[in-house]
Amino acid sequence: MNKTPNILVTGGTGLVGSHLLVHLVMQGESVRALHRKTSDLEKVKQVFSYYSDDYVSLFDSIEWVTADIIDIPSLEPTFKDIKQVYHCAAIVSFRKKDAEPMRKNNIEGTANMVNLSLINSVQKFCYVSSIATLDKNEGKGIIDESNEWNPENDNYDYAISKYGGEMEVWRGSQEGLPVVIVNPGVILGAGFWEHNTGRFFTNAANNFKYYTVGKTAFVGVQDVVKAMIQLMESKITNQNYLLVSENATFQYVMNEIVEVLGTKPPTKKVTPFMASIAWRLAGLHAFFTGKQPMITKHSSKAAQRVYNFSALKIQKDLGFEFEHLEETIQRAGERFLGDEK
Repeated sequence: MNKTPNILVTGGTGLVGSHLLVHLVMQGESVRALHRKTSDLEKVKQVFSYYSDDYVSLFDSIEWVTADIIDIPSLEPTFKDIKQVYHCAAIVSFRKKDAEPMRKNNIEGTANMVNLSLINSVQKFCYVSSIATLDKNEGKGIIDESNEWNPENDNYDYAISKYGGEMEVWRGSQEGLPVVIVNPGVILGAGFWEHNTGRFFTNAANNFKYYTVGKTAFVGVQDVVKAMIQLMESKITNQNYLLVSENATFQYVMNEIVEVLGTKPPTKKVTPFMASIAWRLAGLHAFFTGKQPMITKHSSKAAQRVYNFSALKIQKDLGFEFEHLEETIQRAGERFLGDEK
């Protein structure tokens, strides 16, 4: 008989959450995971299969509960006997029409998680944020945890929603909830190939022709979850940490991926003018199809900019060592090829 779960995970049907669940149950932890009625649990099972031949048993050891973080009545019972909370759930969208539901989910939903953690005397709370909440000064030195949010910047809706979530977590810390926040760079890892960063691999498999010379922070999903677990097991509280394996150009990342997949590298450099046309056309296509645009106004600009981030704080405080980006891409690419068979 499974033990009563004492760890609660939200967002377990996403990239970070699904890999986190595998790591937790392989360590023998008893876990309760939330999911919506519309969630695709088969994709989570696929992630579990990357780690073990006995992935069905690992998956079944989790207590899956249907609940929504913005629906308090469904959420309240899920906190029974919970000692630790990993809050990974978030809406990621760059469409204007998603701005309101995204803010509601990412801010109000986080507030609900924090409030119920306080009510139920949760011992520690981990929130997955993003480098999007940091003040970025292109070409002006290294960005680290001291680069706090600047409301005067031209901040986009996703960044605003994640910053709002952070503010709810810090508010919880002031009310007595021990918290840690992680701010990962662009997360690469196996699974969910049709969503968000999984598209790097899908595009590479389809011989995507275009590249940009923008530079940003990248990190492997396994490093993200390992850092989260180590922070939760440590005595560290009320701190935030950047998670960055390497700062790399988008061109470099795509070239590394195509090398693993055996496809053709991109050969056409995207100029700022081309990017401005592309995001408008992508937006028009998204309007008629209802699908997430492949490129947005924000992402087109970000792909042209050069940023350098530092993860020195977590390396010092935990002695944490990040995997080389090449190794992350190699493993994820091999998983992609296996899934394509």
